Amino acid sequence: MSVRHSGIGMTSPRTRVRMVERLREQGVRDEVVLAAMGSIPRHLFVEEALASRAYEDVALPINYGQTISSPWIVGRMSELLRNNGDNLLRKVLEIGTGCGYQTAVLAKIANEVYSIERIGPLLTRTRIRLRELGIRNIYLKHADGMRGLSEAGPFDGIMMTAVIPEIPEILLEQLAMGGRMVFPKGNKQQYLCVIDHTAEGFVETILDEVMFVPILPGIINR
Repeated sequence: MSVRHSGIGMTSPRTRVRMVERLREQGVRDEVVLAAMGSIPRHLFVEEALASRAYEDVALPINYGQTISSPWIVGRMSELLRNNGDNLLRKVLEIGTGCGYQTAVLAKIANEVYSIERIGPLLTRTRIRLRELGIRNIYLKHADGMRGLSEAGPFDGIMMTAVIPEIPEILLEQLAMGGRMVFPKGNKQQYLCVIDHTAEGFVETILDEVMFVPILPGIINR
């Protein structure tokens, strides 16, 4: 099973350069994150019929009711996780692997990435795609992301790619001291948030207004 797309004009390296330049203009300042996004062929993570739109600043459908986040959201969440480089990302947990694009970006900015996806067929496709791209420092698991992955924690960074009303205590327990969690919070009105694990406890900061699909419990096998 292959998930590669044939090359077309809108998927050239020059297109990725333009995407990075736009992200910089939109306020993404972390050059490590920008370099990571400039090195990853985003069009390989969407359906072939949508490949020409892969570098537009929009979310796109990836089947199973899921989406690939817009480049700005990926860049913004990734730089927040790094906290301007102050957060040394040795080990990161991603909740919601999806098509694997955010996973691939995390793999460029962290030593180890653990990623959980509840939809089995989607994870199978993503596993093949990431293997074909030669990304090796990732560990994918078919599981309920609401419970995290305590056996691999604690994590220096945790990223959630679906909106949740409140973070479960079990996930906070997996955030290392000095670590940071980035996630969308809310219901109809959603905001990007960060939680920092400090010596005084967990400190939450509310940031940009966003729109994500909701997180769901349980797993889907087929």
